[in-house]
Amino acid sequence: MGIFLGVLIALVVLIVIGLAASARVIQQYERGLVLRFGRVLDRQRQPGLAFIVPMIDRLWKVNMQIITLPIPAQDGITRDNVTVRVDAVVYYRVFDPVLAAINVQDYPHAISQVAQTSLRSIIGKSDLDDLLSNREKLNQGLELMIDSPALEWGIHIDRVEIKDVALPEAMKRSMSRQAEAERERRARVISADGELQASYKLSQAAEQMAHTPAALQLRLLETIVEVAAEKNSTLVLPFPVELLRFLEHNSGGSALVAAVGAVAKGGNAGEPGGGTGRDATMVGPVAGGAAGKAASADGSGAGDAVAADAPKADAPKGDTPKADAPKGDDGDDGATAIPAAHLST
Repeated sequence: MGIFLGVLIALVVLIVIGLAASARVIQQYERGLVLRFGRVLDRQRQPGLAFIVPMIDRLWKVNMQIITLPIPAQDGITRDNVTVRVDAVVYYRVFDPVLAAINVQDYPHAISQVAQTSLRSIIGKSDLDDLLSNREKLNQGLELMIDSPALEWGIHIDRVEIKDVALPEAMKRSMSRQAEAERERRARVISADGELQASYKLSQAAEQMAHTPAALQLRLLETIVEVAAEKNSTLVLPFPVELLRFLEHNSGGSALVAAVGAVAKGGNAGEPGGGTGRDATMVGPVAGGAAGKAASADGSGAGDAVAADAPKADAPKGDTPKADAPKGDDGDDGATAIPAAHLST
């Protein structure tokens, strides 16, 4: 009885040990493959508790999650001969555990090598502008290049993203200068377009003012008001020469001569002999050639007549002091004209 009880206890212990050795736990994100004498069984082990034959079967767990694989930065030369350094990231998952376990020895390492090779190939086939601005198309092409061999391994490439494109410092400076020149070109084009539109508007305004001359005068007054608002000490008023020509035509030169004479008298009122023909000759060329000559002729003739009608008088000698005669603008003294004026008075 004691021997039978000992054998029974030994069998129970062996069964417990066998169950403990054959029991396996598979996680929810895993699938189990059983290799019996080196052959893969068709039935995959689902998540939960799974049993295998101890010392005969071997359980292989395959992760079914999406795996993130960073691609190391790759140096390459683009199609337009620019040296760049590009890195990327690959997202993939296993859809067939049998193919992933049997057809490739180490599928994460295999995917990493294929991704690096494909990335260098994409760099050589692309331009720098595509790497910087058209990354979506490059990502799709890179995904197709990696996914083609991965399908035979039971792996699906979910997506591929280019993370960063490192450029040499000289290339960065060149691109910044190019961008600055482009912005300056756009600014000049916009400014020139504005000037063109403004010229159209100004031409329309000039055409409108030509029909109504008073509008030009009103515009001149508005300009004077704007200038006066700045509290400037000097105010420049444009005086049209056509107005002088109009006066010369309609009055035959007499009104213009009178106006020029008045200006000459007002300008030299404090000088002896002010308002003579010399002053009119100085102002005459500004107002108009003919009027100035007429005023000069009238003034010089009057001076000569006074000088001729007056009798000659000897200058007194002795204690009488000599008075200096004022000199004219041309450097000659006015001795002849001034005594004649005194004698006539």
